[in-house]
Amino acid sequence: MDAISVTGLTKTYRVAQKGDGVAAALRSVFRPTYRKVFAVRDVSFRVEPGEMVAFLGPNGAGKTTTLKLLAGLIEPTGGEARVLGHVPWRREHAFRRRFALVMGQKNQLWWDLPARASFGLQREIYGVPSHDFDPRLDELTSLLAVTDLLDQPVRELSLGERMKMELIAALLHAPDLLLLDEPTIGLDVVSQRTVQSFLKKYQAERGITVLLTSHYMKDVEALCRRAVVIDRGRVMHDGPISDIVDRFATHKIVDIEFAADVPTGLGRYGSVQAVTPPRAKLEVARGDVPRVLADVLSREAVTDVSVHEPPLEEVIAAMFTEQAADKTPEPAAAAVTP
Repeated sequence: MDAISVTGLTKTYRVAQKGDGVAAALRSVFRPTYRKVFAVRDVSFRVEPGEMVAFLGPNGAGKTTTLKLLAGLIEPTGGEARVLGHVPWRREHAFRRRFALVMGQKNQLWWDLPARASFGLQREIYGVPSHDFDPRLDELTSLLAVTDLLDQPVRELSLGERMKMELIAALLHAPDLLLLDEPTIGLDVVSQRTVQSFLKKYQAERGITVLLTSHYMKDVEALCRRAVVIDRGRVMHDGPISDIVDRFATHKIVDIEFAADVPTGLGRYGSVQAVTPPRAKLEVARGDVPRVLADVLSREAVTDVSVHEPPLEEVIAAMFTEQAADKTPEPAAAAVTP
């Protein structure tokens, strides 16, 4: 059985339309006009037990809305979803005990209390026996190196320390599914790597299912092999992360080290990205790479050359930019009277 199975999931909202001026304001009171906005539109995908899958998309793509639907926080307008064998928006007690949702911009810990107090509350809520809770807490705090911070008020912790505590709170009841929404947002590089290493180790050892949203592609590349990419509420890609580059990248990066000075006229080979003598970096259309390499090697004295794919974040950013340029306008608002 799939850990997550989503078919045609859709979520729409009615957004009130207001014109300028007093007359338009009065009309909106007595005869309001609304526009239907799709937060999620006909999304379908599956996640197998034990997978760690990246759920990617630009701001407003519907990622957080989808996670809230899967967690049962909101109900869909249409479509179906089964999470760990449950319909999430039925909010069955057995389901709520089996998953955890961590949102990088939302806190579940009591701000003025030590994290230990919030963890004790989590133990009571989920009914975790002390013989399971105590060693689990010791293990998690040790892995994240925050044991000496348990009795410090949460408001006094750094952002990175608070996120570590949020992860501990989410895992104390040993969920089968972890939904992560931007877990490293705003963290420094050291904290990001600590969280990445912890998640990778914990998931590998426990075999839990993880669905991760992030704008930080280092998280994605470090943790996930598969990505589901959505834009405008629709799935654009579902498969290996490596396939995103193969499918959407239009160019490759050619890095050349010359035996002497960097020659002039490199623009004939491709777009010059950087020149740091005796090296030059070119952006070359994928289909032109063999021809460009042959041309450079026949004309110039070269000591080293390498060809590699563009960074994943650049490919995804370009993909979303292209999609944004192709957007069609939303249907005109319809006047309705509640």
